[in-house]
Amino acid sequence: MKVKVISRNPDEYLRETKHDIHKVQRNFDPALHPFEAAREYTRALNAVKLEKVFAKPFIGSLDGHRDGVSCIAKHPKKLSILISGAFDGEIRIWDLPQQVCLKNFVAHNGIIRGIAYTPKGNRFISIGDDKTIKTWNIKEQEDCEVNEPKNTILSKTVLNNISFHGKASTFATVGEVCQIWEESRNTPVRTIEWGVDSLHDVAFNPVEHNILASCASDRSIILYDIRDTDPLRKVIMNLRTNKVCWNPMEPFIFTAANEDYNLYTFDTRNLKHPTNVHMDHVSAVTYVDYAPTGKEFVSGSYDKTIRIFEAGKGHSREVYHTKRMQRLTCVLWSLDNKYIISGSDEMNIRLWKSKASEKLGPLKPREKAALRYSEALKEKYASHPQIKRIARHRHVPKHIYNAQRELRTIKEKVKRKEANRRAHSKPGEVPYVPERKKHVVKEQS
Repeated sequence: MKVKVISRNPDEYLRETKHDIHKVQRNFDPALHPFEAAREYTRALNAVKLEKVFAKPFIGSLDGHRDGVSCIAKHPKKLSILISGAFDGEIRIWDLPQQVCLKNFVAHNGIIRGIAYTPKGNRFISIGDDKTIKTWNIKEQEDCEVNEPKNTILSKTVLNNISFHGKASTFATVGEVCQIWEESRNTPVRTIEWGVDSLHDVAFNPVEHNILASCASDRSIILYDIRDTDPLRKVIMNLRTNKVCWNPMEPFIFTAANEDYNLYTFDTRNLKHPTNVHMDHVSAVTYVDYAPTGKEFVSGSYDKTIRIFEAGKGHSREVYHTKRMQRLTCVLWSLDNKYIISGSDEMNIRLWKSKASEKLGPLKPREKAALRYSEALKEKYASHPQIKRIARHRHVPKHIYNAQRELRTIKEKVKRKEANRRAHSKPGEVPYVPERKKHVVKEQS
């Protein structure tokens, strides 16, 4: 039998005296470097610092409204066109690249509650407090003239919001009841009720076009199918929901903006509890809109801030604010995934970058390669404490900081009280309720 013995020469790893230098084993491959990890970490640290240095998200504001902005609508086909409605009944059509108003006219007596484009984008419908539904035909040629409304319908009930079907000439309005309309008819083709005093928001699903969701005054979120005569399902929350938005990539997912400072992402296949609770706002959340990729969404709140959330995470990745911006009434994510448009009650519409440090305009190949390399480094070293601390740090106004600290104290007090009750009660008498199940009262179908 042949036995092979591993032998090592002591001269390779032993020193003759303790003052000799330790021998370092090294791979002399030129592609490898002994300080490669240290260099990469330093580059990742510099990349995340430079991201903060170049974080300038605010682009500009669209001035001209003489009252607070109540709603805005983006064109389904053109990135450069935006329509906004105000509390004084005025509608303005904006050219976003030039940041100028193309046309303005008074459309309603009272607040404009909603604006919706047709799927082709050649017309839009507005509703207001005067109980009228007006269809407008826009000529977007050289003269940019806006004619008188193409059609005017007088509704029997109060109207609070409107949403257009993604493919057909069908739209839904909500007020005292949910009504389905055809553009060619002056009376609703269907009225759907579920014992609710009033509805204040409605949204058609962008993929499953026959499904729509609405928010009601009894703190419920109701799902409808326009092919059916009755509503499908209802989920009742602890506090009122202000806005519902569907995920454009996953048609069974929607996110609700709530009065209890949180946003809730639901899966329509299981409405017993939300799949995610998004926290960070310190006042009622008024609006939510998804990015066209479906991976992120933006929210606006009465705490005067805009927050950007990743769909699967509970805390925001970005917060935008200015000294002059007041309570947010509406926020939208542009269809090219690059910009965010916000309207607030101090008469301004603001444009923001969806990525705060992104460079506007064309990039050279070397710039693209450097940005890709920086992103890869930040992702590789994201869990390192120093890089994580710099990436998460955000400056917020003093009133937001103080409110966050107060809310944190309240939540800790409630958790401590529940833990004490559980510890000094019989086993099972005070059950532990996870955060995702605390905010839903019940589900009905």
